[in-house]
Amino acid sequence: MLYAASLGFGPSLSPCAILRYDSGKRPWGAPFPPRRQPRLMARSNIDRLLEIMARLRDPERGCPWDMAQSFATIAPYTIEEAYEVADAIARQDLDALREELGDLLLQVVFHARMAEEARSFDFEAVAGAIADKMIRRHPHVFGEEEIKDAETQRQAWEAHKENERAAAAAARGQGGESALEGVALSLPALTRALKLQRRAARVGFDWTETASVLAKVEEEIRELSAELVEGSPPERVEDELGDLLFSLVNLARRLELDPEAALRQSNAKFERRFRRVEAFLAEAGKVPKEATLDEMDALWERAKREEGKK
Repeated sequence: MLYAASLGFGPSLSPCAILRYDSGKRPWGAPFPPRRQPRLMARSNIDRLLEIMARLRDPERGCPWDMAQSFATIAPYTIEEAYEVADAIARQDLDALREELGDLLLQVVFHARMAEEARSFDFEAVAGAIADKMIRRHPHVFGEEEIKDAETQRQAWEAHKENERAAAAAARGQGGESALEGVALSLPALTRALKLQRRAARVGFDWTETASVLAKVEEEIRELSAELVEGSPPERVEDELGDLLFSLVNLARRLELDPEAALRQSNAKFERRFRRVEAFLAEAGKVPKEATLDEMDALWERAKREEGKK
């Protein structure tokens, strides 16, 4: 039978770590036989994690699921783990944050291992590259430059990034790099819109006052309303809705607010209030499907009033 030992990565990340096939009579989940115990002689937990990942990807003794993965198949898990880190932070749950940071670290180790197998780079190269970058982008800490405040540092950081992008483009034989170069397509749409707008603003393509941005939002609402009144096809409505969302992101940027954070807060507010509506209905022996819209609207207002008293 198969002997498997869980390595604590959770079912969504690594279903198993298959270590040995044996025809003996040990039950499923029995301890690994002493003579074949995995020998993890790492000096630190980072080294230990790297050795575990190497074992999981071992062609002869690794886990079939882990061995079958690629950069593309693991990427969605990487994104998911980053969001779970953000969720733990939003909940101010440090125990969960420690666990989620570990899960995110595993993603880095997984990608680095696959790159090492492809003879491209390894975890040490990843760590070395980010260490070099942090030193390079903080000359006021590791060099002789002086930075007077956080805003000046932010501007210097962006300038360093622009210089690095230009240097990379020159190395590829490309000139005249766009100000929008390097804004990842895979970012959440609101975040990508914000980054695109910030890049454009840095080269002078920006509104001069917030009132103008607000007027643009109102204009986009009118255009969306016109498409709805005319019964336009879905793609036209979608186009106008996208323009409205883009203008709202621009408004958030002008107000120095993060649109993703603002929307997360509104999501949390909606969830909190709707759960109260469900609780009110449960006290009356009902579920939402059994209530009228007027009833639920009234309970929604009650939930809002409750929050106002806190």
